[in-house]
Amino acid sequence: MRLVESGGGLVQAGGSLRLSCAISGRTFGSYAMGWFRQDVGKEREFVATISWSGDETYYADSVKGRFTISRDNVVEMVYLDMSSLKPEDTAVYYCSAMTEGRWFRQDPGLRGREPHDYDYWGQGTQVSISA
Repeated sequence: MRLVESGGGLVQAGGSLRLSCAISGRTFGSYAMGWFRQDVGKEREFVATISWSGDETYYADSVKGRFTISRDNVVEMVYLDMSSLKPEDTAVYYCSAMTEGRWFRQDPGLRGREPHDYDYWGQGTQVSISA
């Protein structure tokens, strides 16, 4: 499976961005998806995750109410709509994929939050928010 992120850029605080993740090379429908971010000198941080059907989504507290994860299985894309952006949202954002079975075996409160549970990763896209 290959994941390719796009849509990053430089925006002012309070602005919005839409990140996209294009999936190719494997059966897209078999995977739950996640977004993570990593700033310089920090650990990779969970942002959001979504089930294969799109019916279940979970968010980090820091982005809840501002970010929305979604997917379109027909065109094999995953999106992260970000609004009310803050300087602390600055990071490289990564798209990731985990087998659906593993995702559902996890406790709902922890589902999709650990980077080491994911099988595939994109190369990342830089998001920079100016004050």
